[in-house]
Amino acid sequence: MPLERFAASWREEYVERAARTDGHGDPSHCVFCVLAKDEVSIDTGVLVSSERVFACLNAYPYGSGHLLVLPKRHVGDLEDMDDDESRDLFALVRSLNGALRRAYDPDGMNIGMNIGRAAGAGIPQHVHAHLLPRWSGDTNFMATIGDVRVLPESLTSTWEKVFRAL
Repeated sequence: MPLERFAASWREEYVERAARTDGHGDPSHCVFCVLAKDEVSIDTGVLVSSERVFACLNAYPYGSGHLLVLPKRHVGDLEDMDDDESRDLFALVRSLNGALRRAYDPDGMNIGMNIGRAAGAGIPQHVHAHLLPRWSGDTNFMATIGDVRVLPESLTSTWEKVFRAL
C-alpha cells in the first residue's frame, strides 16, 4: 500500500518566520506570552483566560474552529509544567471540546500537541494544544491541486461561535 502524503506547504512562510522570531526561549519575544496578557476579546482572539491557562484562536487555522490551549507561563515541554498548570490545561481542553461540539456539531475532533520543532511545533518554545473540529469528507481538491486551503468562515465568526458556546 503506497504511503499517502499530506502537504501543507502554505505554512512554510509562517513556520520559517516563527523560527526566526520565536525568541529562542525568551518570553519577551514569544507571541503566546504576549497573548497570555491580553484580555478576552474578539479583537485579540483570546476566548477564555484563567490564572494559569488560556485559549485563543489559531491565527493560521487548518480549518474552522481551530483553537489553541496554552499555559500562561512560558514553558516548552509538558514536563516543565507544574501539576496545577497541567490540570488546568486539560480541563480547558475538555471544556473547549464541548464548546466546539456545540458550536459546530462536527463528526469528530483532532486534539493534539506537537512538542518541539522536530515534532512539527511552529512555536516550540511555548507548549500548546490544538483542537480542530473535523467532518467526514472535510478535505477537498483545493489543497491538492491549488496548494490552498479554503476556510468557510472568518476568525471573527469562529470567535463568536465558540464564545457563545462556552
